[in-house]
Amino acid sequence: MRPCIRRPPVRGSTSNRQPPVTPAEALEYLHGLSQFGFQPGLDSTRRLAAAVGNPQDRLRFIHVAGTNGKGSTCAFLESAYRTAGFRTGLYTSPHLVRFGERIQIGRQSLPDDTLARLVSELRERLPSDLQPTFFEFTTVLALMAFAEQAVDLVIWETGLGGRLDATNIVTPLASVITSIGLDHMQVLGGTVGEIAAEKAGIIKPGVPVVTSVDRAEALAVIQYRARELDSHCVVVDAAAVGRMGLPVSLHGPHQRINATAAVVTVRLLRAFLPVSDEHLAHALAHTVWAGRMQTFRRGEQTWLLDGAHNADGVAAFRRALGECFPERHPVLVLGMLRDKAWREMAAHLAPAASRLVIAPVSSPRTVSPEEVREALLEARCGRAVRLCNTVEEALRAVAREPFVAVTGSLYFIGEVLERLGLEDSGPGDQRRLNEWGPADRRTKALPESG
Repeated sequence: MRPCIRRPPVRGSTSNRQPPVTPAEALEYLHGLSQFGFQPGLDSTRRLAAAVGNPQDRLRFIHVAGTNGKGSTCAFLESAYRTAGFRTGLYTSPHLVRFGERIQIGRQSLPDDTLARLVSELRERLPSDLQPTFFEFTTVLALMAFAEQAVDLVIWETGLGGRLDATNIVTPLASVITSIGLDHMQVLGGTVGEIAAEKAGIIKPGVPVVTSVDRAEALAVIQYRARELDSHCVVVDAAAVGRMGLPVSLHGPHQRINATAAVVTVRLLRAFLPVSDEHLAHALAHTVWAGRMQTFRRGEQTWLLDGAHNADGVAAFRRALGECFPERHPVLVLGMLRDKAWREMAAHLAPAASRLVIAPVSSPRTVSPEEVREALLEARCGRAVRLCNTVEEALRAVAREPFVAVTGSLYFIGEVLERLGLEDSGPGDQRRLNEWGPADRRTKALPESG
């Protein structure tokens, strides 16, 4: 591995300096930015990055997009490079409990005091005529943190789509596009091909792209775009997954696909970022990614948490459940959001459960437990259903069950992790930062995947 070059830290302007803010004040400021919703386009992010010296120009990236699997693929990639001795940055969204999960250095979440300082510095440099969205601001905040800490490589996940996503101001060493399905159709398009075109927007001229897309329509779009830009395209197909052969810590057939995409990417970049086969094998066997087929024991209970939040994610969850726990039917604790295909998801999940416990998600977009029950009755699921008013009530209802599975939404998983005492929530309700509030002059506001 080549020596790490220490870059100068990114600092705010000495003019118009404001008093330092506390972590709670920084989080409140970020929450205030959510009112500006989602703005497709790169101009605001580029201007904001330029105001702090374009920290992205001093960093190296692997840019990852996709409908499902991009977070897990990022986790495998980060683990591989960190195991090999590189200083890694990891940028993902949404967070489960604490905002700092989004910006990690060496898999350590951004500390609250560092967040407060960087928010203050970026606010000082904010052009007076620029009103960034939450995601634009936090994307540049991440660039500042990574440049300040002189990371060797940033694993860089898109927020929504790719072409017009705030993360797309970088030129990476490689682009990775994981599986593509129907989600966020109101922004990305109503067909798999249209959505693929948005994801393919992260491909840069001459930069290789690795994809695990298996839908023919989507794959054709990605390959066409790669040819247009003279970008070498490597397809991770079933044969590649079969040849990979390394043990993987995350459960399910879909995670072997994600791991293979990471392996192919690492091997593709070995001339720039050397990682031995021994380091790669160790990394895949020890990758941790909360809320994605996450299993643990609590006393005599087995718990399984998975943030499946769209139809493809639910199908992957069902396959993984059957593979990892054959002949076992958990009590299923379910919470879902209204802007997802929740009726289809509930009907597909029900046969895997011994019974269902339905609770609301702490989000204005939650589907009520009563609505879920009606959908299950219409689908003739044939399972007992219990309705709960809160997550706490749902957890009390399954306190003596030997096998409990929780799914339906990453937001729901985050709340369960917090209520079980597995994650520290820190100051304030940081999960609310996943909600992008009403937009004013911008396009309709959208939350991040959840």
